[in-house]
Amino acid sequence: MSRSPIRSAVQMLQTEGLVESDYYKSITVKNITRQDIEEIYQLRELLETHAFHSIFTSGRHEEYSYRIEEKVVRMCAAAADVYKWETADAEMHMEIISALENSRINKIYENTLSELIRIGQCSVKNGMEILKTNDNLKKMIQYMRSADYENSFAILKADHFEIGKDRALKGQNSGR
Repeated sequence: MSRSPIRSAVQMLQTEGLVESDYYKSITVKNITRQDIEEIYQLRELLETHAFHSIFTSGRHEEYSYRIEEKVVRMCAAAADVYKWETADAEMHMEIISALENSRINKIYENTLSELIRIGQCSVKNGMEILKTNDNLKKMIQYMRSADYENSFAILKADHFEIGKDRALKGQNSGR
């Protein structure tokens, strides 16, 4: 294999801020910092809060309950594999974002997916419970189907903005 595709791939990873190289051309995966976690969760909360509210104000809460449920089923099936579960979780969040019907926002969100997955893995490593999260998402879907924005959003906020962030930051505090 030629070195050109490898160089190109490494340059893409550097551009996305996922890897770092030094003067001697050694390449390492960039560590996740406290600031990365804070910024990613701020972005998530801003976008997903607006998108989730839009799902209800547009009257599409039942439609989206089924779309999100499809992703939650994948999350449940992948519960034994943290990476696969986090990938399915990211797809669920992308489904919420898709309610905004804004290709630029979709691109911004897609550009953060690899960081979201890595940060999510840190959250699980530091005590976020996959099975409990899956059960709560099932409840969220039921609330969505009964047009109960407050309770469905409370679950999204608690599990995916607060607990996830707290657990990821816990790893930063303990030096992991």
